[in-house]
Amino acid sequence: MLFRSWAQVADDRWPDVARVADHVGVEHLVVTRHALVRQVLTDAVTFRPDNALDAVTPMPVTALRMLAGHRFRLPPTLANNSGASHPAIRTVVADALHPTKVAAQRPWLTALVRGRVARLAAALDAGEPVDLYAELAADLPLLVLARLVDLPDAPVGAVKEFARAALELFWAPLDADRQLALAAEVGRFHRVLRDFAATGDGLAARLRAAGQPPDVVVGALFFLLVAGQETTSQFLTLLLHRLAGEHAVRAGLRAGEIAAADVVEEGLRLEPPIVTWRRVAAVDTTLGGTPVPAGTSIVLWLARAGRDPATVDAPDDFRPGQRGSRRHLAFGAGAHRCVGDVLARMEAAVVVDEAAPLLDGVTVVREPWCPDNLTFRMPDAFVVRRAGRPDPAAPRFTTARVPH
Repeated sequence: MLFRSWAQVADDRWPDVARVADHVGVEHLVVTRHALVRQVLTDAVTFRPDNALDAVTPMPVTALRMLAGHRFRLPPTLANNSGASHPAIRTVVADALHPTKVAAQRPWLTALVRGRVARLAAALDAGEPVDLYAELAADLPLLVLARLVDLPDAPVGAVKEFARAALELFWAPLDADRQLALAAEVGRFHRVLRDFAATGDGLAARLRAAGQPPDVVVGALFFLLVAGQETTSQFLTLLLHRLAGEHAVRAGLRAGEIAAADVVEEGLRLEPPIVTWRRVAAVDTTLGGTPVPAGTSIVLWLARAGRDPATVDAPDDFRPGQRGSRRHLAFGAGAHRCVGDVLARMEAAVVVDEAAPLLDGVTVVREPWCPDNLTFRMPDAFVVRRAGRPDPAAPRFTTARVPH
């Protein structure tokens, strides 16, 4: 379960709290009930975030040496910071992603998405298959983030490869050879981040001016690039895939009877890109009547909590606007709630508004495939073509287009 939780959310056999061993024999306390998951997330004293970025597969010495050679470090910064420095760091990052600044990006993003949708519609009309991940969703969050936060001057493809490599290195079941390869890729880009953190403008400069040490500046940039923009591109892909099968919802959007914002919330509830998150018990306590010794690793099953019948009327149905739809925990809760939630919602709403019509009359050629991962779904493609068109002899999957 620990690496396929996103595929088992509707399994009724799971209790509120369960002890489960992972692939290397480490025992975790898996929490499934919405109220209990929220309790853990909002109690940062009893349940600390210190293990949030720990590698779920212990790294061999070779991989650790590779990372050390690149001076790789992940000090307590945002998601893994239970210390006194967290509020100050979060304040600086939150200001860079302030709702007013996010809203100002909406016209630009709408024009960009509208242009891409027009090109994709023409390709579909010509009988070509299109990959809505690669050609629409993959780089959008990164491009928007770059307009809000100064980022290193690196190709989009290189940033995406680094982000996906980091999500795999720290949250996937891996063998030693794969860990070494990923450590080399993550380490190389971490060096780029470190150089930029020392001299870059924007967020990096504001963190330096606030007295934050270099490792913290790097850590903030690392987390924005890895868990920030990458998860949003994943969500856009998963949401479009879900909408492809939700004909009534698309009809409601066309008729103006359903709001894009409500579609986004229901998508976050049913198709969150982050399916679990971790905490560690700081003291001996109990959770749902289960004893929890200090030091226990706790896996919070966010995706299943979103389908808790105690919080939502129709847990497994895609019904935008239904009672409880917005009570999901896709962005977490408490002091470590996702600082980019407004940005992710805005991006998703634009994509729903502009791209949902693309899904009318299409058939799915290739569904998104998600590799084993404790926390992130990481879909790799979503290919569609117009229904009734002949299958091409060799489907042409193109790479993401970057606007000029």
